[in-house]
Amino acid sequence: MKKPKVAFICVHNSCRSQIAEALGKYLAADVFESFSAGTETVPQINQDAVRLIKEIYQIDMEETQSSKLLSELPQVDIVITMGCNVNCPVIPCKYREDWGLDDPTGKEDAEFLKTIHLIHDNILNLSERISKNELLAK
Repeated sequence: MKKPKVAFICVHNSCRSQIAEALGKYLAADVFESFSAGTETVPQINQDAVRLIKEIYQIDMEETQSSKLLSELPQVDIVITMGCNVNCPVIPCKYREDWGLDDPTGKEDAEFLKTIHLIHDNILNLSERISKNELLAK
């Protein structure tokens, strides 16, 4: 069975969705392929996110990722929206869920760490549900 493709989506594709893409690749590459994108892009990934992911996981997101538009995504099986507070973009997929995460941009490290830990746990949970075939078994 080929691995499902998961897209993590938020408006600017600079912080939460980038963290999710990085942690998806790091924690669950054996279960699913991770992508991220947004309805708009930014010149660089959120620098606090980059710094903290590097400190905690030794992953340099700037080396492996960049801010991307939805149109740059391959066809995906699962869409995870981060909690857009605006109309989340609609992308064709077999399964969709919203993680409802607040954007820590501009806040203190403690807020970023809270978000990173939530995403970490959510990735593990998602990976487990995909492994058990709970999401795409139709």
